[in-house]
Amino acid sequence: MSPNIDTIVALATPPGRGGISVIRISGLAVTTIAKAMLGRVPQPRHASYGNFGDLNGEPLDKGIALFFPGPRSFTGEDMLELQGHGGPVVSDLLLQRVVELGARLAGPGEFSERAFLNGKIDLAQAEAIADLINSGSAQAARCALRSLAGEFSHRVHAITESVIQLRTYVEAAIDFPEEEIDFLDQAELLRDMRKTLHDTNDLLVSAEQGRLLRDGLHVVLLGAPNAGKSSLLNHLSQSDRAIVSAIPGTTRDILEQSIQIDGLPLQIIDTAGLRHSGDEIEQEGVRRARRAATEADLVLVMVDDSAPAPMKELLQDLPTGTDYALLLNKIDLTGRAPGLTRYEGHEAVALSLETMAGVATLRQFLLRRAGFRQLGDTGFIARRRHLDALAAARRHMDAALKQLTTERAGELVAEELRQAQQQLGAITGKFTSDDLLGRIFASFCIGK
Repeated sequence: MSPNIDTIVALATPPGRGGISVIRISGLAVTTIAKAMLGRVPQPRHASYGNFGDLNGEPLDKGIALFFPGPRSFTGEDMLELQGHGGPVVSDLLLQRVVELGARLAGPGEFSERAFLNGKIDLAQAEAIADLINSGSAQAARCALRSLAGEFSHRVHAITESVIQLRTYVEAAIDFPEEEIDFLDQAELLRDMRKTLHDTNDLLVSAEQGRLLRDGLHVVLLGAPNAGKSSLLNHLSQSDRAIVSAIPGTTRDILEQSIQIDGLPLQIIDTAGLRHSGDEIEQEGVRRARRAATEADLVLVMVDDSAPAPMKELLQDLPTGTDYALLLNKIDLTGRAPGLTRYEGHEAVALSLETMAGVATLRQFLLRRAGFRQLGDTGFIARRRHLDALAAARRHMDAALKQLTTERAGELVAEELRQAQQQLGAITGKFTSDDLLGRIFASFCIGK
């Protein structure tokens, strides 16, 4: 159990007017608060209807109370939920009353943080709560729910157990040399280490899919004026998000739109057309377009196939290492065949936003460039920090394998395995700094 002595309270439903509001309370003073407001402590895990009283016993509201005694609660502490009428005034009165009785307002994610600290969930499951709430697609929600149920954590724990067994064998052989066991020649050890490395690789691939499902792909549309960037944004978003005009320079600022393609979230960003202009506002738009390109996962460079701008001019300001591809628009005017093609040595998709030829190919192209595939019923949600930890664990396991097969240094094998275990433990929170915990839970909703 965590050493928390504070009792916390928060509105667990969105603020504003609605059918109901839920006040959530957790901590040592829950039973005292229940007696003061309800006149009794409700029967555990049974809905109880009645008045929520003020200091003088007068009702502030009527509703349902639910009591969850610890440790069999979400936080592992005594918890009380008050389900009353939705509305900012009555909700605020209830919150003030609970604070009067000794609670304090909870910070973002503090309920989930207490659940983690009290061993009710691990860190990956805690993060899945926020990811489930913020899901941008049905598939993302299903995968977040599987992570919350522990599927991702289970796979991490399985690899961790394998690493621990490897460490146990290696360190025992180092500590008891009189047994004259040459562990470096044990075929079973080599086989188990390779299998653990293989399992880590598989998990890393799956986690990358989960990361894409959570974060999506950041795509920037770049190109000369009137190449079709705004038309593409409108088509992909199925709305008139951007003004489309034959007048060059219509788009002068950054326009962003969130869309989905087969479950993959994409943040599409339309930018000002790249050209030299004496207009100060348009110049700023061009500067913002180039800056947006430096932050993109993928830059789609739009080219008017009927009047192509020089490629050198379009690509000159892309940062080194930028992932980009060309879109050849207006092929209805040139007769170019729609679909994947090569253009001046670059991969390209030929299409027409007038006839929609080649647009379906573009959608599949985006999925392929993202490395995204449908996860079905086996996927889970993941974050960038999970990928970084898995990649670091893989590096340490790979180094351990090399030490075993080439250098034959048992102490170094053991050390690499120890560091791999520590990286895996950071995913679930076994080895996690307080600073990291603060950053993670600070991004949660208040009341979770």
